[in-house]
Amino acid sequence: MKDFFVLLIFNSIFYFLFLIFSLIGIPFFALIVAFQSPFISHRNAMKKFRRAISWYGLGVCKILPFPFVRVYFKDFDTSINQGPFIFICNHRSASDPFLMAYLPYEVIQVVNIWPFKIPVLGFAAKCAGYLSVREMSFEDFANKTIKLLNSGVSIAAFPEGTRSADGSVGQFHSAIFRVAINSGYPIVPVCITGNENIPARGTLLLRPGVIKIHKLKSIIYDEYKDFSPYKLKNRIRQIVIDEIKIMEGQSDV
Repeated sequence: MKDFFVLLIFNSIFYFLFLIFSLIGIPFFALIVAFQSPFISHRNAMKKFRRAISWYGLGVCKILPFPFVRVYFKDFDTSINQGPFIFICNHRSASDPFLMAYLPYEVIQVVNIWPFKIPVLGFAAKCAGYLSVREMSFEDFANKTIKLLNSGVSIAAFPEGTRSADGSVGQFHSAIFRVAINSGYPIVPVCITGNENIPARGTLLLRPGVIKIHKLKSIIYDEYKDFSPYKLKNRIRQIVIDEIKIMEGQSDV
């Protein structure tokens, strides 16, 4: 009974703050960018707007659920490459897109259709240029993605397409890997654990926990240029699986 009471208090406080933060924070960040936009280029305005979305995401993940939920981010990439990158992430929870705010880059996400249907958040995602991969042909998706990469914008994709039902890493779709081979930009695996119940599938109920995010070493084009999309997606998937085993203490290494 005590645990249920604590859970109820935690969720009540979080969702109240989330509603207030969203209704006030998103328009506030948008207005800041809007006031600056007449004096800066469209490219710089979009960069600031996307950065503002990251600040919002950090607030949702790092501040609102504290101390019930703690997030630990580790960057294992020691290269001097400043990007842009193609981030490949596993998908365990509806909170995964918010966690992309921990990536210290200008990032656009490849999403399914449903995030665009969320009030306020969906509108902000559309304004930021997020890509709904199921609403466009591959040619259109590839052209838009490569154009963004060429302009210095990194791409974050969840190639499983939908969140895992049991924590395992599902099969990857090939589209983003075909784009990687065609564009030649570095691929960076991003592994997420601990948020499978924040919230659990089929519910909005958040449970306390520790979320870990590992940003792995970037894989440059010379390392995968001779791969087929099928071989590349399976190679990256195995890298993600192996790292998650280490993160969860399941590795024999």
